[in-house]
Amino acid sequence: MARLTSDERERNEEAVRAAMDRLLSGDLPPGGKCDLKTLAAAAGVSRTAFYPKRNRDGTTRPGPYQHLAEEFERRLKALQEAGQIVDPRVAQIEWLKAQVAELKERLAKRDEALAELTAFKALAVSRLTAQHEEIERLREQAAAAGNVRRLPAARSGAAPYGSCS
Repeated sequence: MARLTSDERERNEEAVRAAMDRLLSGDLPPGGKCDLKTLAAAAGVSRTAFYPKRNRDGTTRPGPYQHLAEEFERRLKALQEAGQIVDPRVAQIEWLKAQVAELKERLAKRDEALAELTAFKALAVSRLTAQHEEIERLREQAAAAGNVRRLPAARSGAAPYGSCS
């Protein structure tokens, strides 16, 4: 790989700084995030230039734009600590997480109410069954005794027996 001239390096640094300002102001390209990968793509430089390099003897040296990567991370962190959300996808993720939590809570409440209603239904059906069986038993008992008289059918439009009106 060819070495950069000082003019090329200076132009690249200006491009990185301009891209950094755009990204930190929230002007993200479609599908991009507020990270070093997007910064490198927006500036037109290699992403590896933001990271330290290893010499042949095993020692490390800073990458050509590592100081800009550190500046980017520092500015991004400062914005986040100030409460600004640079990346709208992060804001959307936080909103979706809140929605999921709210929906889980609503679902738990609904499940609890459904369980209560199911228990109430079972109790009501068992009580109705017991009442029906008691009515049938009493009817059979009354029919077997033979001392129960039927009342005449009510005339239409007339007040029922025992009415005060």
